[in-house]
Amino acid sequence: MRSDGWDARWAAAMAAVAVPDGAEVSVGVLDPVSGVGVRHGDRAFVTASVVKVGILVALLLEAQDAGRALTGEERSYAAAMIERSDNDAASALWRSIGRSAGLDAAHARLGLTATEGGDGPRWGLTRTTVADQLLLLRQVFGAPADSRLPLASRACVRELMERVVPEQAWGVPVVADALPPGGAAWAVKNGWVPRDATGLWVVNSVGRVTVEGRDLLVAALSDGSPTMGRGVALVEAAARAAVSAFTGEARRCPEPGRRLTASGEADGARPGRRVEREGSRVRGRHPGTRGPGAPRRTAPDPAP
Repeated sequence: MRSDGWDARWAAAMAAVAVPDGAEVSVGVLDPVSGVGVRHGDRAFVTASVVKVGILVALLLEAQDAGRALTGEERSYAAAMIERSDNDAASALWRSIGRSAGLDAAHARLGLTATEGGDGPRWGLTRTTVADQLLLLRQVFGAPADSRLPLASRACVRELMERVVPEQAWGVPVVADALPPGGAAWAVKNGWVPRDATGLWVVNSVGRVTVEGRDLLVAALSDGSPTMGRGVALVEAAARAAVSAFTGEARRCPEPGRRLTASGEADGARPGRRVEREGSRVRGRHPGTRGPGAPRRTAPDPAP
């Protein structure tokens, strides 16, 4: 159960994060074991490179159905696609899974209902919601009994997301604990691309973080930021606010929201004014190691 005043505290947390004029952000937090979670915002966003997690999961399901392991080439493509966000590797695997038809079929098997694959070769134009991204992450990071992926497939995705290169380790890792001995305080996949028509940035971040010793799944999706750096600051500020409110409620009461269902419904999420905030970025493997300014630019995704 939630403690008295939770709705007001959640609304206040979201109201403390605002976007620049014309931009939008949606964010959610989920306990991967209990399924308890909250989210702010229902709209669908262009995925950019966060869809690469879904591409890899679709590939693993295809291999599972065929009773085979990934080939050496597929493993190489998967590592490049997740760890370095390599677009050529993503395009190769996108073709391998059957493009949007293969992605949509895999998502349907896993209970995602609001994600639609991009047209033709443009995997970066896939559209998704925070609720669907949290459900996908739970298939990878949740309890084995709650997942339709075998242990080996789950481990493959987790390990690659934990090895994302330092210059791409921004976004949801900003809320993670210091790196624990023999463990990983975060696993992440980010996406970023300027829109062709407007030049405004899509910036997204999804992953697993350890906060106060507890694993949480976090997804933050945004569109309309004037620069990549301000988009990164936006999703980081949204993630900080959401996780702070969620963990604060957990200390008051063990269940800060209802179980998140396959339809993405969760209790306690009320819309509020959103604020973008410039801030430091994660640099390197330790989430607490930060440096000023925007993250080092890498190749953007195919522009929508």
